[in-house]
Formats: sequence, C-alpha cells, structure tokens
Amino acid sequence: MKTISWEIRLGISLVILSSLIYTLKYFILGDPVNTYMYIFNAAGFLPLNVLFVTIVINKLLSIRAQRERLEKVNMVIGMFYSEIGTEMLACLSHNDPGVSKIKDHLLVSDRWSEKDFNAVKEIISAHHYQADDSDIDFAMLCNWLESKRDFILRLLENPALLEHGPFTELMRALSHLMDELSRRSNFTTLPGTDISHLIMDLNRVYRHLAIQWLGYMQYLKKNYPYLFSFAMRVNPFDEHATPVVGERIEA
Repeated sequence: MKTISWEIRLGISLVILSSLIYTLKYFILGDPVNTYMYIFNAAGFLPLNVLFVTIVINKLLSIRAQRERLEKVNMVIGMFYSEIGTEMLACLSHNDPGVSKIKDHLLVSDRWSEKDFNAVKEIISAHHYQADDSDIDFAMLCNWLESKRDFILRLLENPALLEHGPFTELMRALSHLMDELSRRSNFTTLPGTDISHLIMDLNRVYRHLAIQWLGYMQYLKKNYPYLFSFAMRVNPFDEHATPVVGERIEA
C-alpha cells in the first residue's frame, strides 16, 4: 500500500479539526443559522486568503531567499578573487598593451555612484582584451593554476554558483584553460597556431575576470564598505596599489 504523504495527512487532520470546532460551537452555543452563515463567510474569504499566502507572502519569501543566495554567491566570489582572481587579473592586465584605454576608468573610488559603475561596465565590456603572448610564461601559469586546482574544484562544487551566470561562465572558462594547459608537456616547442589558441583561451578568462571584478566591487561598495576599502587598496589595475593604509602614491 502506498504511503500517504505528510501533506495529505496534514490536510485531512485540519479538515477534521475544523469540523470538530464547528460542531462544538453548534452544541455549545446553538443557533445553527449563525453557524452556517459563519461557515459560508469563512469559505467566501478563503480564496482571498489563498491569494495573499500564495502570491504576496510567497513573493516576499522568494525575494528574501534570493538575497540570501546572492550573499553566499558573493562570498564565494570574494574568496575566488582573494585566492586567484586579483593576482591573475593584475598579471594579465600588466601584459595587455591596450589596457591603458580602460585602466584609468578602473581606478574605483569610494565616491563612485551606481551610475559610475554602470558606465564603466559598458566601457570595459567593449574593450578588446589581448594579453601579449611574448610576455606569458605558460609553464609557470600552468604550474600556478595546478596549485590552485583543489581550491577551484571546491568552488565548482558550491551549488550557489548556479545562481550567478556570469561567475559560472568565468569558472567554466578558467577550467577550460587549466585543462588545455595541463595536457601540454612542453610549452617551448609549441607551434604558433597552438600558442594563438592558448592566448585566445587566456583572453577569454581575462575578459570575464575584469567584468566580474567590477561587478564585485560594486557589490562591496553598496554592502560592505570595509571590504570595499581593502579591495580598492589592492586594485589590480592600479600600478600604485598597496594594502597599507596611508601609503598610497598618487600618480
């Protein structure tokens, strides 16, 4: 015999309880006409109760749950940039001859508004990210990424990432780059066509890193000023960045 679900058992129990209450009211207070009228009045208001519970309250709970998931996702993003993203972004931007076109726009300030962030996001989304292959040590990059593999795998196991498409794309691009690099045993003998392919994979990661970094900075400024303060002081696009408070050198 199929087990009755707890929802059905709860529904039956509530119907029985309601019937007992109305029956008790009838025997104690009498006046069946008033009892019947109350039942019909309650039944008439039931659709409004359902509307309120299923639409209004459910919507509020969904918004709250979404905010909680966003908090978890941004915590994961923060861990990623602390462990990998900021250092890698600084290295790639240093090897990008065209970064001067966007670098000044990325010197994020605590005076920035939402409008400023959105304007810069459009600028860097249109930038052509191109690291110079002559300055990239693929063997060193491969070894460094391999040392971070366990950390990256733990991030990928986090179900919260499914709630954040852009960061998921970044992790997918980074995982692909790691797979490409790990399958090559000797980078000094690679033909130019293969180097171009690796650079294309690297630039894909570079682009996602930059755009996602700006979005994370916008989130920190709005929600966590003390974390935003540190992120500004280690800005990977700032040549004079220093974590030491009061030691910043202005250009």
